[in-house]
Amino acid sequence: MIISLLLGALIGWIAGQLMGSKGGIIRSILLGLAGSVVGNFVAGSVGIGAHNSVGAILIGVGGACLVILIGRWLFGK
Repeated sequence: MIISLLLGALIGWIAGQLMGSKGGIIRSILLGLAGSVVGNFVAGSVGIGAHNSVGAILIGVGGACLVILIGRWLFGK
């Protein structure tokens, strides 16, 4: 569980840096965990899967960026 939270924080932080988003560690963890879920769903839908931890992080970052983009679209920032 601790490793999942740390990876979630890493994924959320990377996505936040890529998208120019601000926030604290809790926001990064939540964003990373949500991004991982969204990324795995989208990647699985098109037949892409992660075969190692680097691939899982990349899919999670892509999903987190998508979550940020949708959040900006819905809430106008």
